[in-house]
Amino acid sequence: MTNADWFLLVGGLLLARGLTSSMLKRLPVTPAIVYLALGVLVGPTVLELFHFNPLKESALLEVLTEVAVLISLFSAGVKMPVPVGFPRWRTPILLATASMAVSVGAVAAFAYYALGLSPGAGVLLGAILAPTDPVLATDVQIRHPGDRDQLRFTLTCEAGMNDGSAFPFVMLGLGLLGLHEIGDFGLRWALVEVLWATVAGIAIGVISGAALARLAWKLRGDPPEHKLMDDFLGLGLIGVVYGLSVLLNAWGFLAVFFAAVALRQTEHKLAGARRDSPDRPQTDGIKPEAASASLDSHPAPSVSQGSLVFKEHLERLSEMVLILLLGGTLFLDSWSWRAVGLALFLFTVARPVSVLAGLLATRTSWPIRGMVGWFGVRGIGSLYYLMYAIQHGLPEDLAVELIQLTFIAVALSILVHGISVKPLMSWFWRRRRGQAP
Repeated sequence: MTNADWFLLVGGLLLARGLTSSMLKRLPVTPAIVYLALGVLVGPTVLELFHFNPLKESALLEVLTEVAVLISLFSAGVKMPVPVGFPRWRTPILLATASMAVSVGAVAAFAYYALGLSPGAGVLLGAILAPTDPVLATDVQIRHPGDRDQLRFTLTCEAGMNDGSAFPFVMLGLGLLGLHEIGDFGLRWALVEVLWATVAGIAIGVISGAALARLAWKLRGDPPEHKLMDDFLGLGLIGVVYGLSVLLNAWGFLAVFFAAVALRQTEHKLAGARRDSPDRPQTDGIKPEAASASLDSHPAPSVSQGSLVFKEHLERLSEMVLILLLGGTLFLDSWSWRAVGLALFLFTVARPVSVLAGLLATRTSWPIRGMVGWFGVRGIGSLYYLMYAIQHGLPEDLAVELIQLTFIAVALSILVHGISVKPLMSWFWRRRRGQAP
């Protein structure tokens, strides 16, 4: 396709998406399925108008997917409920750690015994496919900072963390393939890739997010004057935190997610301190409740809340472009039994088993366990890890095989989860309402 063709295609898709937004909401499927269908239509499967070669364009695709994941992680982080508490966060932490390890092991075993891949390639494939996606799973994620639903919180928080917790397994797979130094008996991997990179990433994120919240709060003044550009501040925080993490060999995805969480949590604490301050203006002759409502009707603007809408728009734009490219990579023979079998094993065995194993000692209700076990949406994060591995010297023949396996798994996830999300969520809510007193 020429540049003019690309402009016509993407521009026409943007116009169609904007004009049909209300209609798409009423469809029984997600917009991602529409994007995928269009990509397959204009790609080599049907009309052959264009073909995007992910192996040749792996560097470009790595950057595009990296940016999309970072923006989505920030959006997920600022929607986390306040305050942070271990009892509430215990479930997603277990999903992002214990369930992650079980899922990687299950996929690695399937790849070794059923697909004939080497142990290193199996671990790498498991790490690529293990994390759930923060970009495509919007229908089962927290919709706004005040959303208190346990199911949506669990899925959103898990997706925010496991994009970072998958990185150690990616590096382990590359190490087993001889493409990364993991040390004797994996000691360097355990100390650097697991311990240091994880702790440092979380620390960088928490410190940076809290620092920005306090700095922005002071600069806004009292009464608040919204003169700071929240969109720039949000993007700047993402850039600084991620860049610093890369320089210090920390996991940047974890850092960006926890920076967004710390930003919102700190801003909420500062707002609460302002409401409770003894220096707060007094309103003579007005009832305390009325005075409180008057003073709180114009809360201090926050960076997290102010930049959220813009980030969500960027998230939707990146989703559309990347899924369109995904559809444009697929041929008819891409749908091999090996690839389809791996995807079905991932959805029906690896994900549910890993969720049940991770939540074994928790009091999470069985309906929520079942929903979490099914809605392990794979997407842009998996594409990023694959491109990252290719850029780190993955042999061409293995890269081609992993591309086929990963892309079909992501495409099938878009289809099966996109078709089932609305009826299953409707059933779940009807069941919850039926149990309510």
